[in-house]
Amino acid sequence: MSIRVVIQNASSAVALPARRGLRTWARSAAEAGGPAAEITLRIVDEAESRALNSRYRDKDRATNVLSFPFEDPPGVTTSVLGDVVICAPVVEREAHASGRPAQAHWAHMVIHGVLHLRGYDHERDEDAARMQAMESELLSGFEFSDPYAAADGSRAPVWSTAEQIARRQ
Repeated sequence: MSIRVVIQNASSAVALPARRGLRTWARSAAEAGGPAAEITLRIVDEAESRALNSRYRDKDRATNVLSFPFEDPPGVTTSVLGDVVICAPVVEREAHASGRPAQAHWAHMVIHGVLHLRGYDHERDEDAARMQAMESELLSGFEFSDPYAAADGSRAPVWSTAEQIARRQ
């Protein structure tokens, strides 16, 4: 399977993961759900994230990751899966607030965003549990810890970790 990952850096952040890592994480999630694909990863600052989040989700704040699945026009077939927009400052703050290594949180956000392009979501508890399990499995392949695991080894309630971090912003 061929997965093409285009990276656009529109952020002033200096502590970004290597492009190779970004591509590897994106490909791992893209391979989890279908045929060849092209994905664009766009790294942005808070102003662009806030504008996109406000326009497409009616939330007037910057957010960690947004996914924009591509829908082929009628009569046209492409391999374009869509775009994932990641806000570098938000991801860095969340990593620091959660005590997780920045690389692990970046990998999580890339994987999370690409899984959304592949049709995963977390609107219902059972869908969230399925998506979280896939995220955890993919992250473990890179030797990153489960972002949903509690300190005592149990799993955090479905989606609580990301939601709690997002609410603090």
